[in-house]
Amino acid sequence: MGVLEGRVVVVTGGGRGLGREYALLAAAEGARVVVNDLGAGPDGAGADEGAAASVAREIAATGGEAVANTDDVADWAGAKRLVDQALEHFGRLDGLVLNAGILRDRMLVNLSEEDWDEVVRVHLKGHVAPLHHAAAHWRAEAKAGRTPDAAVVTTTSTSGLLGNPGQANYGAAKAGIAALTVIAARELVRYGVRVNSVAPAARTRLTEQTPGLTDIVRPPADPEAFDVWDPANVAPLVVALVAPGSRVSGQVFFVQGGTVRLFQPWTMTETVAKEGRWSVGELLEALPGLAGADPGVPS
Repeated sequence: MGVLEGRVVVVTGGGRGLGREYALLAAAEGARVVVNDLGAGPDGAGADEGAAASVAREIAATGGEAVANTDDVADWAGAKRLVDQALEHFGRLDGLVLNAGILRDRMLVNLSEEDWDEVVRVHLKGHVAPLHHAAAHWRAEAKAGRTPDAAVVTTTSTSGLLGNPGQANYGAAKAGIAALTVIAARELVRYGVRVNSVAPAARTRLTEQTPGLTDIVRPPADPEAFDVWDPANVAPLVVALVAPGSRVSGQVFFVQGGTVRLFQPWTMTETVAKEGRWSVGELLEALPGLAGADPGVPS
């Protein structure tokens, strides 16, 4: 008996990379899986229905149950069709793993409106649309006296939580997803739903194109060495967060190789204060001591 025995899990972006590993491990742990993937390229262009179908067949070949879905999860109606497919085909929905994403890296001065809109659409709207429809279902279940034990795992990134030049669109979307995670966890707890986020560090089609990571993410030369960039390393955390035994919610985790770390949310630290209102001149003197010297600030 796996930890997800009898449960139904939807994985978006499940046709390749991290999503594929999530879908395979969820199935190995007993879940029936809806594998969603539009099959687009790393920049969001094109579509390939075979990506999701291939993973669904792979799961079936090992004795599991899976169906493919190729809806665009950033489309409100498409996201509803995805949730409805899980309910109609398997009769329930217990886990939602939101992983679909694209990259169009540009420095701000070269960033087009389309590059901004599409990356934010796929990542941020591609999270909130399926989450909205799943949440509506879980709320209805709770109101009918069938309070679920359900879980959502979103995907954020250090590019949004820590910042990375050249990824203003991607980073802004990923920071938004982290905030969405915390808010959704607080809203959905009353319906029996846990919501957490992972910031994975792994080798994928996207990280292989990320500035500064191209060479770093390559597999180790020694085939016997532990590959810290293997996307399969991330899947156990995702499955653990979806599992009914988990009691964690509203948290953001970094995961790479065998390391899992908890992100601390935005928090207030050093303080300057006075009685009454500050003058502009006073603040010009006080702020450098409050914030510290930043080598990235032009002199």
